[in-house]
Amino acid sequence: MTQRMELATVMDRLAIDALITDYAVAVDDGDWAAYRGLFTPDGRADYRSAGGIEGDAAQIAGWLADAMELFPMRQHLIVNRRLRFGILDHDTGDAARVQADYVNPMRFAEGNGASATASTAPDFVCGGRYAFSLLRTDGGWRLRQVVVREKWRRSPQAQEAPAVT
Repeated sequence: MTQRMELATVMDRLAIDALITDYAVAVDDGDWAAYRGLFTPDGRADYRSAGGIEGDAAQIAGWLADAMELFPMRQHLIVNRRLRFGILDHDTGDAARVQADYVNPMRFAEGNGASATASTAPDFVCGGRYAFSLLRTDGGWRLRQVVVREKWRRSPQAQEAPAVT
């Protein structure tokens, strides 16, 4: 590998890492326009293992916007990122896959909807693994697919807690 190719790979890795971080921040901050912008036009996500839905980025953003009203305080921690570059149309490096573990602590809201505030209720915490498929586009790296595989959850109200991630 030439030094120029190695630098390009490092730059791609940094850009992909930033995209995964932007994903977590968009969900945590409830920035659904930013969330939709992280995906390719045909991008999809699958939250079914966490009790959610599967659909295109706009459908998922709408579902998340409703589901996250229950949790005004949330923080995704995405760790142990394993990145593999793939081959697309015989061009190495235009596709990538990231497998990453997550822990997602959230605080239940008091009240409903716009009047919801952070409560002193016990936290709802879940964890699992993300499988991200990415594609290099003219606008940079974008998510083509996100699959959530929830492995565990903890809540004193586990029977009542809605399934989210």
